[in-house]
Parts: sequence; C-alpha cells; structure tokens
Amino acid sequence: MKRKNKRKKTFKKPISLLRFYTVAVFFLVLGGAIFFRLFWLQIKQHNYYTALADSQYQTVKELKPQRGEIFLRGREENFAVAVNKEIPTVYVVPGEIENKEEAVTKLADTLDLEKEMIRQKVYKKDDPYEVIKRKISEEEFKKIRELNIKGVHFEKERWRYYPGGELAAQTIGFLGYGQRGLTGRYGVEQYFDDVLRGQKGLLKEDRDVAGRWISIGQRKVSPSRDGSDLVLSLNQVIQFKAELALKNAVEKHQADGGKIIITEVGTGKILAMASWPTFNPNEYSRYEAGEFKNPIISGNYEPGSVFKIITMAAGLDTGRVSPNTTYNDTGSVVADGFEIRNSDEKAYGQQTMTEVIEKSLNTGVIFVEKLLGHKLFAKYVKKFGFGQKTGITLPGETAGNISNLKTKRDIEFFTASFGQGISVTPLQLAMAYGAIANKGILLKPIVVDKIIHPDGKEEVTEIEEVGRVISQTSARQASLMLESNVQNGHGKLAGVPGYKVAGKTGTAQIPDKINGGYLEGATIGTFAGFAPVDNPIFAMVVIIDHPRDVEWAAATAAPVFGEMTKFLLDYYGVKPTEDYSPEDLEMFDKKHNYLDVKLSEKKEEDDGSP
Repeated sequence: MKRKNKRKKTFKKPISLLRFYTVAVFFLVLGGAIFFRLFWLQIKQHNYYTALADSQYQTVKELKPQRGEIFLRGREENFAVAVNKEIPTVYVVPGEIENKEEAVTKLADTLDLEKEMIRQKVYKKDDPYEVIKRKISEEEFKKIRELNIKGVHFEKERWRYYPGGELAAQTIGFLGYGQRGLTGRYGVEQYFDDVLRGQKGLLKEDRDVAGRWISIGQRKVSPSRDGSDLVLSLNQVIQFKAELALKNAVEKHQADGGKIIITEVGTGKILAMASWPTFNPNEYSRYEAGEFKNPIISGNYEPGSVFKIITMAAGLDTGRVSPNTTYNDTGSVVADGFEIRNSDEKAYGQQTMTEVIEKSLNTGVIFVEKLLGHKLFAKYVKKFGFGQKTGITLPGETAGNISNLKTKRDIEFFTASFGQGISVTPLQLAMAYGAIANKGILLKPIVVDKIIHPDGKEEVTEIEEVGRVISQTSARQASLMLESNVQNGHGKLAGVPGYKVAGKTGTAQIPDKINGGYLEGATIGTFAGFAPVDNPIFAMVVIIDHPRDVEWAAATAAPVFGEMTKFLLDYYGVKPTEDYSPEDLEMFDKKHNYLDVKLSEKKEEDDGSP
C-alpha cells in the first residue's frame, strides 16, 4: 500500500508543472498583447483618437484663400483679365418639390439641359442637395427665379472669370482641374500657381450636440493667406490692337494662323503676345488642348530670311565685312552636291552687303558665313540666344533646334545663314532683333511686371541683361542696313511715312514632317524689325502661317508690321522725323486696313477690350 501511494505522488508532479507553464505562457502572451494594444492605441494612434474625440464636440472648417488676380498694364490704370467672381448655382431639394414632372420640364427648357439628367436628381429620395447647373447666366437666373418653383434654390459660388475673353488668353491660361484639384493650367495661371493660390487656413471651434457653436468654448483660427496679384508687362491697348490686326490678316489671306509679339527694347518687357487661332478661357472645355499652348514660346519654326541680319551682324562684329563690302553674286552656290539659289533665281553681279539685305540674297549671306567660318558663325548664333531657352516665366518654352550646326557639312551652315534647316521660336527672334535695337545687348524677356502681395508690398521684376551680343557700332550698322531694306528693299510695306523703321522680311518653306523635305507651295511669312531707328522703343515680329492668296512675307506680314508700327508710334507720342506728304499717308491707309474695326463693336463682342 505504501508503495502504491508513492507511485501516485511521483506520477502527478510532472502534470502540475505542465499546467503551470501553460497557464503562465498564456497570461504572458495575453499581457503582451494587451500591452501592445495599449501602446498602439495610446502612443501610435494618439493623434487619431484625439481628433476623433475632438470631433464629437468640435468642428474643423477649412478656410479657403482668395486667389490672386491678374492684370494687364494700362495707360492710367491696370485692366483686370483674371478675377474672382461670385456666380449663381441652381440646385434642388427633391423632398420640397411638389410637382416633379412640371419642375423637370421647366428647368430643362430654361437651362437647355436634358430632361433625364434633371429627372434623376429631382426624384432622388432623402437627398437635401442636388446641383442642376453651375455658373448660370444672369438671364437664366432671372427666368428661373420668376418660375418660383418650390424646392428650387440658388447659391453663390466663387469662380475664376476672365473679363477680356480671348484677350491674351494663351499668356494668361485658365483655372481648371488637374492632379492637385482646381489649379492653374497653362500661361501665368500655371507658372505662378503657388503665388496666386495663397495658403489655406483652419477654423477649430467647440459645438453642442445640435452642432451649434458654443460661445464660451474654445475657438482657434489659423487664418488663410490670400494669393498675390500679378501685373503683366502686356499693355491692354497694344495687346488688343495686335490681336485685332493679326486676326484680320489671317482671315484676309486665308492663312492657317498667325503670331505677333512686341517687346520693349530697353527693358525686355513684352508689350503684346498673341497668336491665332486662340480660345476663350471662360469656356475652355469647348476647345482642343492644342489651342491652349502659346506658340510664341513653344512653336519652333524655320524663320527664313529674317535670320540673314543675324549672319550679317556677326560678320560686321568680327570685322569680316562692312555695309559697303562687295562680292560677285552669280545667283547660286554649290555645296556638298547641292545647288543653293537666290529666292528669285536671279544673279545680280557686284553687290554690297547692304544690297544683300535689301534684295535678300542667299548667296550674299553664304559669302559672309564663309568669311566667318563654321565655328565662329555657330558661336554668334548661340550668343544671340538661339538653341537655348530665354528663361521667360511661362510654362512650355522650347529651345528651338540648331543641332545642324554640330555637323561638318557646308550645306548645313550655308542654309542656316539664311534661316533654313534650323528652327527658332518667335520669342527668340524678337529678343534677338531687340538686341540689335538695344545697341547690341540681349535682355531676358519679362512677362510679369510685378507681384503685389496681400500686405501691399510690391515685388518688381528687374531688368536682366543676358550679355552683349555685338558691339554698339555693329548694332548701329546692322540697324541702318535694316532701315535701308524698309526704304529700298522688300520691306517697303512695313514703312511708316515720317519715320525711320528697320526690318527684314522672311519667307520660309514649311518642313514636311512625314516625308521629309518641304511641303510644296506652303510657306510661312515673317517680318521682324523695330522703330524708330535712332531711338528704338519697340521690336516686333509678325508671322503669317501658310497664306493661300500670296506667297511672300512682303505682302502678308510686312503690312501688319507697318500698321502696328504706325499705331505704336502714335500711341507713344513719337513725333515724325522725316518729311512726308498727305499723299503718302493716303497711300499708306489704302495698303493697310488690318485695324479697320471700331473699338466699340469689339468691346461689345468680348466684354473686355479697350
């Protein structure tokens, strides 16, 4: 019996230890899990649960800043082209509508909307708010209000509004939906989006069970900061006139489109920048995306003979030629198996460099390029700013393409000397001509004149010199050669009676991007220049894309340049320096009619023109 008892005791001992260890491990794991959970809730998720608790008795509202507005410069006061405007929205409370079908019919007829779309919203149950249409017109607002339909309501919403309509649209851009929600798209709206949008704020306050603010409770405000205003360098009147002249020229010549840019010689400020076709930013959804781009800064094209003065300026600056240097024009030059002819396929014999510009002789600038040598020629092309971005504060700028000048073939350099085989932007060309007018100094273009911050402080854009391109003497010689071209050469229709005007025509073939070579019968006409020659105020480039009625720039771009030049000289109050007769003015008016539209008619059309 005693042995039996001993066995039972020795047999139960290991079972008790197993149970002990099992229970201990269980409580250890349980305790660890509880500790981990408490750590996660109280430490890691502290902010979340604090916010959740606060939400039971606190409300947090986002304070939206007011977007900065955009202005064009005016003679006396600035002109708003992008503003914040409260526009009515019509919405319905379905539960309040008594006769739903009648409401659907009346709303559809008044707002020109599909009945089914309205019906789906009107018949929704337990829905206190259904938007029918945003940004309704004043006429629509009045008509719906007169209908007096129970359950139909209005509210004011703040929207971006562009009073000028198409005026400077491709420079301004618009406010639309992107990856960041409602954001600036294209133009200065995009480039300066962070400056314009401002900073959001927060309002945090205690509330009771009914959601009402407790006046004796806590109230914390992190105020929003409104965006800054932009004053562009574009002049309202000049911009309007430039757009009008361009549009009329494109329509007259049945062209594919056109471009115009006007810069202030001494500052680099852009006074006008326009292309046609364009768009209305108030209705941007109706247009293709390609129409939003600004081809003045992104549209590479082969400039043609307007580039000849760049080659000539390099020759003058290096002393390789003077305005009176002569060469023998045989009418053609052979290079790498190709024959290059003058555009009129004529040979003129002994010619001066000034006559090369007047007659726009391809062989003449090839003569200059040979004297320079390929390396030095390419150096001057780059010094004038071609093949690189100007640094303008607008999105989408391209650098052009002068990669042909990296080859060793003579043909590439010879064609480049008269503006074929390389591509530039209209902005680069305008700034290069501005450099010649500005005594040889190239400036950085300015499109935003100043930024006005919410506190009233103004941040003015400073004039920035890129560098000296040619000497003052060389710039003066090049200017006189361009003046001679307007007086005696292909640029006569760009001249203005009583004034000295400098400029050059360029009629370039259009590359065939599919089959190579150039499109048959398709050209781009350009006129580039400045005035007045002795004390230049502005430089200008006019481009007419593929005109159907005439081929040469002398008949398409040059007259637009001339009429805009006359307007600008009058606008700035520049007095004539040369003799002219009433007959001269009468003849000028007969050949220039691109601004023959009454301002009052245009103002009624776009509700924002001067």
